Amino acid sequence: MLLTVLGCSGSIPGPGAAASGYLLEADGFTLVLEFGNGVLSRFQEERPLFAMDALVLSHLHPDHCVDVSSLYVARKYHPTPPSGPLPVYAPAEAPSRFVAAYAPDADERASLDFSDVFSFHGLGSTVQIGPFTVDSAVVAHPCEAYGFRISCGGVSLAYTGDSGSCAALDKLASGVDVLLSEASWTHAPDRQPDLHLSGHEAGDLAARAGAGRLLITHVPPWTSREDVLEEARSAFDGPCELVVQGGRYEVGETSR
Repeated sequence: MLLTVLGCSGSIPGPGAAASGYLLEADGFTLVLEFGNGVLSRFQEERPLFAMDALVLSHLHPDHCVDVSSLYVARKYHPTPPSGPLPVYAPAEAPSRFVAAYAPDADERASLDFSDVFSFHGLGSTVQIGPFTVDSAVVAHPCEAYGFRISCGGVSLAYTGDSGSCAALDKLASGVDVLLSEASWTHAPDRQPDLHLSGHEAGDLAARAGAGRLLITHVPPWTSREDVLEEARSAFDGPCELVVQGGRYEVGETSR
């Protein structure tokens, strides 16, 4: 399984940096995880415009999904559009969310239907997406939000999405080869609960889970990446690094 980071800037896009977007590939199948600000542009730098086979969204905050509106335009109006709708696995309100983001007035929203471009599927259970087995569970965030465990060929990657510490993350991450964890701030007692992880909490999650490798992502432009990494390493003694835009990471036995 190959992970390519399309974007990893937390909460907003940074200077020259796209928000959340990740590419997972195995057995010739291309799964895109998250589609935030700037990710459609970055995807086209890595792969042809219509090369994705499925899209998975953890939640519907803009930094994780806003480029879906532009993807709709591309798949709808391109002179040679792809055949058939793109499978999109997302929270329940995804269809209305994307219609509202795209259409400027109530009349257009009432007549707009994305079903010819996207085939929407819910989350919260185990699904097979191409060669990937995807387990999802509700995590601690202010909206309907999910974390994931994605397995293929005997290896696994857990992704926290946006979440505070919770039992669901421990279950998803247990024994994974790679934990891709957000860490949006440094640790402090006055941090808002059930919103994000600190670097220390990401490292502690990896340690409790027995993860083979910790990859830190979703650090906002106003947060020190070095301080977040130092916190994570203080709590987890395994391989640990900050992901970078354009970075490629093999998920396999070498992760341990």
